[in-house]
Amino acid sequence: MKKFDLNIEKVLEHWSLAHALREIIANALDESILSDTQQPLIHKDNNGLWHIKDYGRGLNYEHLTQNENTEKTENPNKVIGKFGVGLKDALATFDRRQIEVTIHSRYSDITIEKAPKGDFEDVVTLHAIVKEPTNPEMVGTEFIFSGLQDSDIDEAKDFFLLYSGDKLIEETKYGSIYVSRKRSARIYVNGICVAEEENFLFSYNITSPTKKLLQSLNRERSNVGRSAYTDRVKSILLECTSNKSAELLVDDLQNMQTGVTHDELQWIDVQLHACKILSSKEKVLFLTAYDLMDGGKYINYAKEEGIRIVTVPDNLALKLQSSKDLNGNEFRDLDVFAAEWNQNFEFKLVDYNKLNKREKEVFDHKDTILNWFPHQRKAVKTIVISETMRPDNYSGDDALGLWEPANKRIIIKRSQLSNVQAFTGTFLHELVHAFTETDDVTLEFEQELTRMLGIISQMTLNTNKTKESFIRRYFRKQ
Repeated sequence: MKKFDLNIEKVLEHWSLAHALREIIANALDESILSDTQQPLIHKDNNGLWHIKDYGRGLNYEHLTQNENTEKTENPNKVIGKFGVGLKDALATFDRRQIEVTIHSRYSDITIEKAPKGDFEDVVTLHAIVKEPTNPEMVGTEFIFSGLQDSDIDEAKDFFLLYSGDKLIEETKYGSIYVSRKRSARIYVNGICVAEEENFLFSYNITSPTKKLLQSLNRERSNVGRSAYTDRVKSILLECTSNKSAELLVDDLQNMQTGVTHDELQWIDVQLHACKILSSKEKVLFLTAYDLMDGGKYINYAKEEGIRIVTVPDNLALKLQSSKDLNGNEFRDLDVFAAEWNQNFEFKLVDYNKLNKREKEVFDHKDTILNWFPHQRKAVKTIVISETMRPDNYSGDDALGLWEPANKRIIIKRSQLSNVQAFTGTFLHELVHAFTETDDVTLEFEQELTRMLGIISQMTLNTNKTKESFIRRYFRKQ
């Protein structure tokens, strides 16, 4: 038997048994990774003793001399542990909490007890008592505890992602995203919890920690500040490509108008990336709150086509206009969808012979009205009737008439044939477009329409019969 002075200078008095057990489990998990062996076994035997066993290379007394494990610091993207003193902190906590612990490996059996420090009989410190191994052929290291409660083990295991039951959503080169099943979101570094986030949408396991984050992992490995891991969390989110993570982010984004979104959605680059994923996976129409009120029939058309409607804040909408999704396509906002819909729209033209008697009577006025316009300019080739019309660019409702410059064609919605006033008003409007080549809601169009109305009025006033007929018809409709 040999006594090995653990030489612990500062005892972490606030540590619970769960904190001490966390160190033992973390070391066991690290060993399974570094030695490429099976996961540790944590179990309770028939005598009520708890065991934590790994299947690695085995612990020996020399491991108790290290202040920092260089093997672990050289593999920060693989293992949980950082400080070699974690084991000694754990042993000191077990002693203080009156938990008996025995460590078995092929090198030795180790227990702990208080003993005088070297030649100084009046100074009592914690020592490891090192004995010959019970089983020299043993594989791995096994800790056996007397005095632990089941709740101590449960609380210790709760520090680890492996035992959390959290659902994996997506893995990236920087880390993984999880949905927490039991508690608020957590930040894990290589599988061990270092912080909790009450208002995060996801939990994150950072497997590629930044230098800043590694420096923030203190001796206790808890309560790490958000500033230490924010950049890495963003990196993980911006590497995501799965539809599931994007859906959850975008669903949360819908709540931004009410101010109840999770903190990740406060980052505009994360909002944008979520939209990129979603747009590349399915047909989505991104609308602002104003678009929802002003989108008219286009929104109904989008819903009828099974396009998903996603509401985004104004600042994100501006970002979408100058960005592309993951497939290199532009985002579908209201203007883009309207252009797509109009391009694919097909008029349902109605043959003249299919009109009823009243509709034919109204439509037959077209030649008289067309004669009011200059004969030397053959601006209009055809005038047709359609059951369906594209929405106009201003109200979002179906247009009543349309001038097609390329085809020199005027299209009138069939419903306008219900009476002469409706038809002539729409027809005149489109004729002004045709003969003046001006667009709606422009000063030029308004001037040309006013001038044309003046000409038509003058023609009407110059013919008493026409004038009297016009007045009678007008007041009959009122």
